[in-house]
Amino acid sequence: MYIPKYFKVTNIDDIWDFVQKNSFATIVTTEQEKPIATHLPLQLIKERDTYYITGHMAYGNPQWRTFDSCEDVLVMFQGPHAYISSSWYEEENVPTWNYQSVHVYGTASILSEEELKQDLTMLLQKYEKHRKNPVLWNNLSPQLLEKQLKGIVGFKIKIQEIQAANKLSQNRNQEDYHNIVNKLYEEKDLNAQQMAQLMERMLNK
Repeated sequence: MYIPKYFKVTNIDDIWDFVQKNSFATIVTTEQEKPIATHLPLQLIKERDTYYITGHMAYGNPQWRTFDSCEDVLVMFQGPHAYISSSWYEEENVPTWNYQSVHVYGTASILSEEELKQDLTMLLQKYEKHRKNPVLWNNLSPQLLEKQLKGIVGFKIKIQEIQAANKLSQNRNQEDYHNIVNKLYEEKDLNAQQMAQLMERMLNK
């Protein structure tokens, strides 16, 4: 990923926090030099001193069969993004787009059935624990779980390289920056509203 120096993120804690909060990602591999992509909810886990991305996909999805032949798997995480009009600047310039993105590269392997069960247990806990009637692993019938497990393949990706970008108008002067935030709040678009909130939080860090 091309990242100008203004927008490069190097704080690993910030990157991990972003990955956890924006965990619906895109996995890219290749088969006979053709890119294949799947969009999935993923988890970040740590085993000793090594970080992994874990998840699962349908058994019928051919992408998992490319894990053995691909030296590198690319996982892309994306946060809020919004169009930035140059009419919001003091001086004449061109429009642009603000965004957050993290690219993770690594090698993938298939989870054992026991590892997959553990991963699914954690996934349900993450998204269900705060709900009134949480659907947790131990609440589901063994018959249903056995049937569903036959239809999926679990995997983990050992993280080897990370690239992270926050393009949030850091290269603009203070007046432009404040004006961009205010104008984004005026937009009727959810992404623009989220970008305004994010830029405001960055300003107050």
